[in-house]
Amino acid sequence: MDHFWEEVVVKHKRTAEEAAYFLTLPMMVILAIFAMMNISAVINFAMSGHSLVSLLPTLAIGLVSAGAAVLLFLFRDRLRTEYEYTFTNGELDFAQVFNNSKRKSLGSLKVKGVEAFGKVASSSFQRYVSMRDVQQLRWYLNRDAELYYFFFQKDGKKSLIVFEPSEDMVRLVRQYLPHGVEQG
Repeated sequence: MDHFWEEVVVKHKRTAEEAAYFLTLPMMVILAIFAMMNISAVINFAMSGHSLVSLLPTLAIGLVSAGAAVLLFLFRDRLRTEYEYTFTNGELDFAQVFNNSKRKSLGSLKVKGVEAFGKVASSSFQRYVSMRDVQQLRWYLNRDAELYYFFFQKDGKKSLIVFEPSEDMVRLVRQYLPHGVEQG
């Protein structure tokens, strides 16, 4: 019998992120219009014989405004970030989802290959997080949630994944853990 569980983690308190998300569209439009006005002013003054050196501040403002509009366009979806955890027969896949449309795979983990598993609130977590040369992967959104961690080594590199699974997923993970791996 296959063990399969999938869950999506969303931020509990999203008011600030939602407000910022909806403000990005008008800000992009305003910045783009401001950029076009400045750049067209530079072109018009340059054609009328003005020195390009005197137009550099206006050109710089136009280019910065255009760059800011493009950056807002590119990173707008990151304001609506979710994490997706998929558990299938002892393997856990992690993904980051942006605005319910773009999915970025973060990696997979075979639960039987971990060295430690437990709650972030436990004293054992402090031992692993304070180790030298540990790559910390924080794949959660809610700091007030009950967070868990996996510690493992792959290709000589120490890694620590912190995530926020449901109790159902924790029960499934426990079934596949090697003996003695779960920390108190």
